[in-house]
Amino acid sequence: MRLLILGTGWMAQQHARQFGNIEGVELAGAVDIEPSRVDELSDTYGIPNRFTSLEDALTWGKFDAAANITPDRIHHPTTMKLIAAGKPVLCEKPLAENYVKASEMADAAERAGIINMVNLTYRNVAPLQKAREMVLAGEIGAVKHVEASYLQSWLVSKFWGDWRTDPKWLWRLSRGHGSNGVLGDVGIHILDFASYGAGLDIEHVFCRLKTFDKAPDNRIGEYELDANDSFTMALDFTNGALGVVHASRWATGHLNELRLRIFGDRGGIEVVHNLKGSELKVCIGGNIEDALWKTLDSGSVPTNYQRFVDAVRSGVPAEPSFRHAAELQKVLDLAVVAAERRAELTTHADTQ
Repeated sequence: MRLLILGTGWMAQQHARQFGNIEGVELAGAVDIEPSRVDELSDTYGIPNRFTSLEDALTWGKFDAAANITPDRIHHPTTMKLIAAGKPVLCEKPLAENYVKASEMADAAERAGIINMVNLTYRNVAPLQKAREMVLAGEIGAVKHVEASYLQSWLVSKFWGDWRTDPKWLWRLSRGHGSNGVLGDVGIHILDFASYGAGLDIEHVFCRLKTFDKAPDNRIGEYELDANDSFTMALDFTNGALGVVHASRWATGHLNELRLRIFGDRGGIEVVHNLKGSELKVCIGGNIEDALWKTLDSGSVPTNYQRFVDAVRSGVPAEPSFRHAAELQKVLDLAVVAAERRAELTTHADTQ
């Protein structure tokens, strides 16, 4: 399979490494509007064909699929062009800036009948996959309550660098520089972690967003620090279960950690994923009475990159699809409106 890498920012390095390690995959071309970035990525990973526009790459056309790693606002126009050319696409998250555009992308891919996936990276966590299997098999009974968190500490720790001086972090705090805050950055990840792990869709959402003061006049140079730092959500799932989902960049002691707890009427499951690794714990059967939790071996699972390649080769669609990501984007869009109105909203309503 000959792959085109569209966009050559830092995440493109991950795509190039992952796809480059899959047998039979050739990194055939790279695209970026900045020639120096194209050359740097191509020189590093031995990519022979280099382009400064997607139009030029499509005119060349000698690739079987594309990885779209452009900035968020560029996902929609570039992916639509790839779909029109009949090229399977693995797109970075979020699929688009809003539900309307994400839904257009899903509609177009489905009409064209092409393989489409979104790189929700935490699908690569084996304990999450195992947890979902157990829930769907009924091992914890009917799900009643779901709790999920995504905790980061880069606003209080310099582990990842100093956000006060590094544009890589400052732009994430500024709506004027294209950021939708922690909700837009990691909200889709933790919503997917929760709903996918529990095997449930989201029906209602209520959300609170918070932006804390971080500098004099909440500004550093050209960056107005007005994007949200923390959010809390209350959810209703389609089976009637309640959910609590939250995320923050102020979570001291948590560099990058996702946690999911799923409670049913016959057991409970907990998944933790952080920089140290992943763990799955369960409380089922006779252990319920004594509240004893057992750690399970979850094995390993294929990465999104491998599953995308397998899907392109076989022609059999794989998840997470554009449609799934669009539905998650609807929840994120509704969360913003819910925070503004201080009201609960339903996913069954049209989102404009």
